[in-house]
Amino acid sequence: MRKKVDERIRTLIENGVKNRHRSMFVVVGDKSRDQIVNLHYILSKAVIKSRPTVLWCYRDKLELSSHKKKRGKQIKKLMQRGLLDPEKVDPFSLFVESGGLTYCLYKDSERILGNTFGMCILQDFEALTPNLLARTIETVEGGGLIVLLLRNLSSLTSLYTMVMDVHERFRTESHSEAAGRFNERFLLSLSSCKSCVVMDDELNVLPISSHIRSITPVPAKEDSEGLSEAERDLKDLKEQLIDDFPVGPLIRKCCTLDQGKAVTTFLDAILDKALRNTIALLASRGRGKSAALGLAIAGAIAAGYSNIFVTAPSPENLKTLFEFVCKGFDSLEYKEHIDYDVVRSASPEFKKAIVRINIYRQHRQTIQYIQPHEHEKLSQVELLVVDEAAAIPLPVVKSLLGPYLVFLSSTVNGYEGTGRSLSLKLLQQLEEQSHATVNGAEAAHSGRLFKKIELAESIRYASGDPIESWLNALLCLDVANYVPSITRLPSPSECDLYYVNRDTLFSYHKDSELFLQRMMALYVASHYKNSPNDLQLMADAPAHHLFVLLGPVDQSRNQLPDILCVLQVCLEGQISRKSVIKSLSDGHQPSGDQIPWKFSEQFQDTVFPSLSGARIVRIATHPSAMRLGYGSTAVDLLSRYFEGQLTNISEAEIENMEEEPPVRVTEAAQKASLLEENIKPKANLPPLLVHLRERQPEKLHYIGVSFGLTLDLFRFWRKHKFVPFYIGQIPNTVTGEHTCMVLKPLKNDDIDVTGSDQWGFFSPFYRDFKQRFARLLSYGFRNMEYKLAMSILDPKINFNDEGINPSNSEGFSLNQILSPHDMKRLEAYTNNLADYHMILDTVPILSHTYFQEKLPVSLSYAQASVLLCVGLQHHDISYVEGQIKLERQQILSLFIKVMKKFYKHLHANAAKEIDSALPRLKEVVLEPHSVSVDEDLNEAAKKVEDEMKTKAEGFLNPEFLQQYAIVGRESDFESALQNGGKIASGGVISVKSSGEKMEKHKKHKENQESGKKRSRNNLGSKSDKKRKS
Repeated sequence: MRKKVDERIRTLIENGVKNRHRSMFVVVGDKSRDQIVNLHYILSKAVIKSRPTVLWCYRDKLELSSHKKKRGKQIKKLMQRGLLDPEKVDPFSLFVESGGLTYCLYKDSERILGNTFGMCILQDFEALTPNLLARTIETVEGGGLIVLLLRNLSSLTSLYTMVMDVHERFRTESHSEAAGRFNERFLLSLSSCKSCVVMDDELNVLPISSHIRSITPVPAKEDSEGLSEAERDLKDLKEQLIDDFPVGPLIRKCCTLDQGKAVTTFLDAILDKALRNTIALLASRGRGKSAALGLAIAGAIAAGYSNIFVTAPSPENLKTLFEFVCKGFDSLEYKEHIDYDVVRSASPEFKKAIVRINIYRQHRQTIQYIQPHEHEKLSQVELLVVDEAAAIPLPVVKSLLGPYLVFLSSTVNGYEGTGRSLSLKLLQQLEEQSHATVNGAEAAHSGRLFKKIELAESIRYASGDPIESWLNALLCLDVANYVPSITRLPSPSECDLYYVNRDTLFSYHKDSELFLQRMMALYVASHYKNSPNDLQLMADAPAHHLFVLLGPVDQSRNQLPDILCVLQVCLEGQISRKSVIKSLSDGHQPSGDQIPWKFSEQFQDTVFPSLSGARIVRIATHPSAMRLGYGSTAVDLLSRYFEGQLTNISEAEIENMEEEPPVRVTEAAQKASLLEENIKPKANLPPLLVHLRERQPEKLHYIGVSFGLTLDLFRFWRKHKFVPFYIGQIPNTVTGEHTCMVLKPLKNDDIDVTGSDQWGFFSPFYRDFKQRFARLLSYGFRNMEYKLAMSILDPKINFNDEGINPSNSEGFSLNQILSPHDMKRLEAYTNNLADYHMILDTVPILSHTYFQEKLPVSLSYAQASVLLCVGLQHHDISYVEGQIKLERQQILSLFIKVMKKFYKHLHANAAKEIDSALPRLKEVVLEPHSVSVDEDLNEAAKKVEDEMKTKAEGFLNPEFLQQYAIVGRESDFESALQNGGKIASGGVISVKSSGEKMEKHKKHKENQESGKKRSRNNLGSKSDKKRKS
């Protein structure tokens, strides 16, 4: 049954052809493939020129093979099963067999870059990514069609829950459910595209495309020759310059007026031959930048330039440029193999890309490709061309500039994702220098002149293309206009960090869209490499979260606050031990969880991946607020938030309720058919911004970052207590930077940490990393800047306050590192008796020992830097001279001071070791008495006093005196005195005493007295003997 096609569809296609604008058709249904023939037929009728070419993109398998015999077999089988209508076989078979079809797998879509088609068919919607969407749509010329086939859909809103192929990469072990926010926003955006029609497989327009009802045919704006206004202006320019050489022949190759003006500007600078111009060419994709540069290079060869160098991130990026150099040569009547030769790369990495063109016509001339970091090869250059300069790091581009003619070109927005750091920073500096030169008192001839050219008109399609506007808004490609000027820069202490609700952000509400565009504008302005795929990652990845730093919010003003800083965080970890062991044994790492897997690989550790952490994926600051402390404030607030310092624990416990999963289907889509389904943004959404005090934080053990290693970036993260655990030994081929991963342990009660080290559980791993990095400084990091290497090692160079760490010095001995002969040579050098070459073999040993903190010698920063360059990186003095920017004698002076300090310390250590090895006499240990001298004297004195007292008492005892008593009778005295009545001359008389009493008294005394009394009795016995005598 035949059915008339809706006139609105025909009108849309014809209007697109007249205006050179593209049209887009989304066909929903299982038989959507059958309508491709009809759409192509309508397009063929509307286009005056030859039959439109078709690009058919798919994931892995076509429904009908592109091979004729295979396709015949497939059609036969489908007809036998009743799955194919015989009436519709012939039209589609004729369409396929008629030629003009290019088939392309999505994974091979890069090979279609630079090609142009009249119609693009996209099947397998679940395999599409933002990059693929932009890459394929941009190949369609003005007036062409983009056809998107959606099969197996009962309703449009089932796109919200469709599992995309890219979601597989977003899932991790702990975050397995990806959301469909990007698809929801994509579907809602179709209603805002005036050149897009959503219809079913019978070409019935669906309610979402209600804007197509009022479409009317437009008249073509052409003059009598069939030329539009822009084409007429270009033709006039070509006629004016037709007699000028080499401008005239080259300008004939230009397709737009903007491109023609750009080529004339380039050729004016080339023919001037002052070699003091810097010209920047900025444009979106598809404007003919590379073609203009190629034509300008051909003009430079015609003008006699001998050495022309071209650079880009890869020689494959220069395919169009070299193609137009050759086209320019054809216009100038140069013949290949006679006047010039094309040299292609033999490296498989560059895929036979052109790397050199040698010209012999006038004299020897060369167009040579160099890699961006090879700026030392530019000594003889006359013209340097830098294509896709924004994809090259800013410091590398600056190093390429010099006293020669420089042409820069850059994509300021587009699916390549090149950022605007070039236009925001470098071009602004060049413009300021140029103004200073012109306005300065010195002659203008001594300075450089800067010009900036912008291409607005597209070559493939006319300006104002609705599909371009829709695609730029959907993928946030043209965000240069969304960087708002900040009215007031508040103090960082006044700013607060807010959590961004992604359901509301990607809901396609007006305010949410504006906020999203501003966030992406900061991304593009702050990072040299961005991609539309980043948008899908932000929207759908379950582990990703967004935070923004805002100043004080004025509730009275009904407008969005200024975004000062954006943070994108990815939750990682919580990986089972079984998965880690399997990964280590297989040598394969799953996607996601970058820091846990890399940590596990580097340290062969199976425990760390089970911890939970967060990786800061991006941090982007507003261009007007750079280096004012906003990024630091955002990182500090984020760390405090995940440590639980911003949320009240009691409130967190009350609000500890699991959020219900957001509903992914709109209210209007419940049980509605395609022709009745009304798609519109959801209502009753949660607030877009949530203050961190009102949201319970995830319980984390660490925060980490992965970035391209530069001195400024490393010092920024080191200032915030982040320390490295991995630095890639192979630098990035485009940026020349090493990948660095750092992390910061958070305060957490789950981990038992012994000791008071500030790095907590990370301490032993950090020490191991520093030892490995010091050893690798003579290999992969040999050419690393010494300041960066010193910052990474962070050595202790001041030992004045503290002694050596006992744990580091334990078991350290001089004999383990140096022999006696080494010490002799070191002594000779410190005494200026030998050259430094004599001790070079010992310098690495001493350097490693010192940077492990086993030599407690205080050095200055300059001395430690010289030691690192010579001892760890194994550079000679001449290289160090260029690095540190000091004279050779100063460096040698610093070096010998270091060696003198080392020798002094080692000599003292050696003396102690020898002294400890000698035999020694046993020392007599003199210890003090238990009784002091005063106590001993007092005790002796008391003893003597007691004896004297006892003795005195004995003399007064009557019993003792009794021995001296006269016992005889009175008559005995008288008889003694009567013996002549005179006393002898001695005064002594003798009286006979009684013997009995004396004997009794003697026995009594012997019983009472000790041995001392016995001497007294002996005296008594002597006196008895006298008397007897």
